[in-house]
Amino acid sequence: MNRHHRIDYIEFGVTDLPAAKRFYEAAFGWEFTDYGDSYAGIAGAPGGPEAGGLARVDRVEAGGPLVVVYSDDLDASRVAVEAAGGTVTTEPFDFPGGRRFHFADPSGNVLAVWTQAD
Repeated sequence: MNRHHRIDYIEFGVTDLPAAKRFYEAAFGWEFTDYGDSYAGIAGAPGGPEAGGLARVDRVEAGGPLVVVYSDDLDASRVAVEAAGGTVTTEPFDFPGGRRFHFADPSGNVLAVWTQAD
């Protein structure tokens, strides 16, 4: 696959690295590689490169690009996000081709989860 001009890596600023790892592991099953006490790499597809990382920061800034995660079961993903300590910021809504909701992680990063329409 040609990687030129493709999104190659996404990095989240988090205020509490251990809590962020626990959240994303519980909500989505993400796995991490620790690089000291202020950074953790996010495992990508099996056999592939890391997909991103969690970087310890003093404060999370609002705004920026919206990271959207795909789900085979939107309702189950919402339950997992809330059970892991996330806060739904936009209730599930329909759009052409699917449904999605937005949530804030424990550090305040806002992401979305979507699924294809039936």
